[in-house]
Amino acid sequence: MQQFDNASSGDIVFSLADRIIENRAYLSEIDGKIGDGDHGVNMAKGFGMAAERIKGADMSLAEALDTLGTVLMTEIGGSMGPLYGVMFIQFAETIEKAAQIDAGMFSAMLHNGLEGIQAIGSAKVGDKTLLDTLVPAIEAFDLANSDGKSFAESLNVLVSAAEAGRDSTRDLVARIGRASRLGERSVGVLDAGATSCALILQSLALGVEARLRPSA
Repeated sequence: MQQFDNASSGDIVFSLADRIIENRAYLSEIDGKIGDGDHGVNMAKGFGMAAERIKGADMSLAEALDTLGTVLMTEIGGSMGPLYGVMFIQFAETIEKAAQIDAGMFSAMLHNGLEGIQAIGSAKVGDKTLLDTLVPAIEAFDLANSDGKSFAESLNVLVSAAEAGRDSTRDLVARIGRASRLGERSVGVLDAGATSCALILQSLALGVEARLRPSA
């Protein structure tokens, strides 16, 4: 069985923030086609503020996730701040007392984050939102894990499913938020939230996989 240490893994979140900042223009470009065009700007602002607080602080993964979630919840605007904020805070609360995190704990973390999002939003899979990335990614991770794949292998499956979920939004009609006003005209464009969610899951999986080791 593979696992990684919660302590000193806060750099995973620092790298995640860097990935979002790097894609600021891309995310705003996507959002500009059917939305306000500020998704990348708002995300980069929030993730950048969190990164400044995490850098050099030797935080646990739980502490860094809580820092990021709190910033997104309280210090940036738009609809995505609260959604991602509650997701990361739920992630943090799930693992805060765990010294080591295995695939089962990681799955519980993902599920609690999803439940947090669903508790404050009305979107469902198929509405052209971040859930079209997050839900199939979690389902794929759980299936791989239950089929006996290693933690690392399950993470690779999660990333592939996240990317497929992101790409599926191109063919969907937006039913939530500003883009929903466009109706059928929203077809043919990726959803910005689904795209940023894929970036988050890719970076999270990469950071975790690099720290995995066999359990004692």
